[in-house]
This record gives sequence, C-alpha cells and structure tokens, in this order.
Amino acid sequence: MATPSPSEFIDALAGRVIPVLTPLLQPAVGEVRHRLVLLLNHVLGQEPEAMARLARQRGRVVELSWREWRLRLQASAAGLLEHAPEGAVAHLTLTIAEESPWVLAQAALRGDKPPVRIAGDVQLAAEVNWLVDHLRWDLEEDLARLLGDAPAHALVLGGRQAAAALRAFVVSLAERFPLRSRSPAEVSPGTTDAGGSR
Repeated sequence: MATPSPSEFIDALAGRVIPVLTPLLQPAVGEVRHRLVLLLNHVLGQEPEAMARLARQRGRVVELSWREWRLRLQASAAGLLEHAPEGAVAHLTLTIAEESPWVLAQAALRGDKPPVRIAGDVQLAAEVNWLVDHLRWDLEEDLARLLGDAPAHALVLGGRQAAAALRAFVVSLAERFPLRSRSPAEVSPGTTDAGGSR
C-alpha cells in the first residue's frame, strides 16, 4: 500500500473529522459567527468608503459557503454587517469551490484567493469584490492601542516572520508531495468564478 501524500492525508482526515465535529461544535459555531461579524464590522468601521458602499446595499443578503458550512450576512443601513434573519433569501451566494483544506491552506499562505462560484446579484457581487480588494485589517494599529507602539510592532514583526517560515515550509512540502491532478472546479452556467471569467 502506498503512503499517502500530506494533501491526501489531510483531505481524508478532514472528510472523516468534519462531519463528526460539526454537530459537536454547533453550540460554539453561533459564537464564532458572532465574533466574526464583530471583527468584520470593526474593519469596516475604519473605512468610511466601505461603509458607504455597504449602506447602499442595505437589506441585501450574502451567503458564504464551504462544504456544509454556511454564513448568511445582511448589510445594515449603517453600512455594517449583521446576521441575516432566518429564512431570508440570499441575493448573492459565494461558494468556495475547492473542497480540500490542504489546497485552501496552501493558497492562503501564497496570498492567493480561493476559487469561488458566484451566483446572484451582479451589483452586490461588485461591491463585495471591492470590499475584498480594498479592506485590510491594520492589526498593528489595534495592538498599539492596547500595548503601545514598540510592543505592537515587535509582535507583528514576529508574526510576519512566523508566517514566512510557515509559508516556506508549506511550499517545500508542496514541492516534495505534489497534488494529484484535479479537474478544475466546474462553474455552472450563469455563474462566474473568482477570476471573472464565464
């Protein structure tokens, strides 16, 4: 029996563990979603143009999904995000097309966006794309408010160095254990992938 590559091992492990853990973690999922919305609103609150763009989409619902997980957010009149009410119809659906956590982690460490299937309102999709391209969390500035400038700078610098080391490690693993060839994610008619092609 051949030894599986790290990507095959992680994919197989995720395929077994995620369905088991999902019901166990369900109570914590609501809290994680709540914290995520708070973080997104914190980042939005630092960019008036982003809030103005989002306010124009007031009441519109965006559904983000990967595997069996779903997050439904609604734009508020204040230009922030809130959880969409139960039963609200999604005006825009963004589905991460790549199922493999290993491939997604590699792409994230390279700074690449994951492949996404987009279906729904074109104007809302354009606004979400603008937000993704222009919003950045200035972690160092937030840490400086809590700890002071020098400690915040040192922490962020250490984090960048750790991320660079992790990135180099993943790249070396990917070179040593290349992924099996995969067929490109299918994009159904009337949808667009993250690159904008039809």
